[in-house]
Amino acid sequence: MTDLAAAWTQLEAAAQAARARRIADLFKTEPDRLDRLSVEAPELLLDLSKQPWSLAEAKIALALARAGGIEAARERQFAGEAVNPSEDRAALHMALRAPKGAAFQAKGQPVSAEIDATREGMAALAAAVRSGEKRGATGQAFKAIVHIGIGGSDFGPRLVWEALRPLSPQIELRFAANVDPADMALALDGLDPASTLVVVVSKTFTTQETIANALVARAWLRAALGQAGDAHLLAVSAAPDVAQAFGVPADQIFGFRDWVGGRYSVWSAVGLSCVIALGAEAFEAFLAGGRAMDDHFRAAPLEANAPVLLALAHIFNRDGLGRPTRAVVPYAQRLRLLPNFLQQLEMESNGKQVDIHGRPVARATAAAVFGDAGTNVQHAFFQLMHQGADIIPLDIIAVAEAAEGEPSNQTKLLANAIAQAEALMVGKPESEVRAELAGQGMDAAAIDVLAPQKTFHGDRPSSFILLQRLTPGALGALIALYEHKTFVEGALWEINSFDQWGVELGKTLATRILGELEGGPRGAHDPSTERLVSRLKA
Repeated sequence: MTDLAAAWTQLEAAAQAARARRIADLFKTEPDRLDRLSVEAPELLLDLSKQPWSLAEAKIALALARAGGIEAARERQFAGEAVNPSEDRAALHMALRAPKGAAFQAKGQPVSAEIDATREGMAALAAAVRSGEKRGATGQAFKAIVHIGIGGSDFGPRLVWEALRPLSPQIELRFAANVDPADMALALDGLDPASTLVVVVSKTFTTQETIANALVARAWLRAALGQAGDAHLLAVSAAPDVAQAFGVPADQIFGFRDWVGGRYSVWSAVGLSCVIALGAEAFEAFLAGGRAMDDHFRAAPLEANAPVLLALAHIFNRDGLGRPTRAVVPYAQRLRLLPNFLQQLEMESNGKQVDIHGRPVARATAAAVFGDAGTNVQHAFFQLMHQGADIIPLDIIAVAEAAEGEPSNQTKLLANAIAQAEALMVGKPESEVRAELAGQGMDAAAIDVLAPQKTFHGDRPSSFILLQRLTPGALGALIALYEHKTFVEGALWEINSFDQWGVELGKTLATRILGELEGGPRGAHDPSTERLVSRLKA
């Protein structure tokens, strides 16, 4: 048995002890638990004390990380080695947020100078647009941007804008991702082509949904402005020739390399729309927050390393205790899109059934992630969280200080965040419920029926992440925390967190069926698919 296999066996055996005790009781037997399971990381506090592991079991989880060679894997990634072996690529999104003059290399090739030049070009364009120096075809200043992309070309920029947008932005930013025509119609509704920029983001500039929407936007611009409307097009792509052939002016195309994975790309030129709409200074602060978490991830010992500990807590639940689902609830309306972002980051990265050697995985990998903003979800799926038959671990993200709005509402919001974590762990025993009902004068037979329904068994785990303020730097640190957490999990599962072959099959079949729906020859399908195609062609 290898050291890693033995470490997995020890973790899985140790986790069984968690089934026989309650999390709340560990605070009595481990007086230093809170201090040892809390980490002050850049821009945030991570509290893992409400997770089901004991301190001894957390130590076993750390032994798993060491047996899995996390420190060496981390250094290979930062060194720009091909940690994406199936595509023979580096995964070097950290270089995108490095300080000017850094010396990152991707598979031995210097990349930092190119990154610096791209960042400077983005900042210069943003300054020109925001100052009114760069204007539209009719001389009007730009007042809106329509960002067109899908997947990693959409989730990250959309999250950043939602989290950081001013209450009254100088430039409005809208997004269109879905090929559903309603999405593009809503994005363009009420805008003036003469004062609108369209940013098209596609690595290959052939993504079906993105190009379909880009064609709609280009036609909209040309209908109002003629061929001059093409000057309102910007592109972010690794295929500049294709983007230029589409009509984007050559000096309005920003590139990125194949070592930038889509779900890790918000730090690159993919964030161009946010640079323009928020200003380069805010975006630089966002990059700096991510960079600070990079430094923490590389330098902090594993026992005090926020991404490593968060990953191990999730693994303890997923593999040690067989919990296939995790909820993420930001108690911050501006972070309501974080669960959507994490769905792609975690489930596309680590939703794998084979390891890096092409063998079936030895154990379950990524958990299914869902969530939305608190307190809204307390009136939606928290019934399941508290009293459902399955135990669903929870990540709570809260912000101590509100940037806008009524301060007393922020206090109520924080009270709910803290109370939910406590209620999930502590619960409410049936004996207490029975005593309350008896005190209300209810007869014994009625109590027998109602008491079990009002009982909360508790012992449901949560992680608590607290930001002081939702600044650009704090957002950057939070996203980088989850990026590195995802990498640690993938390394321990011995899978490739940076490819996504599972996305390809449906896209291929969609292209084939599209041809049939548009009048092409019929292909062979299963009976259900045949009927659906026939019905839509009728």
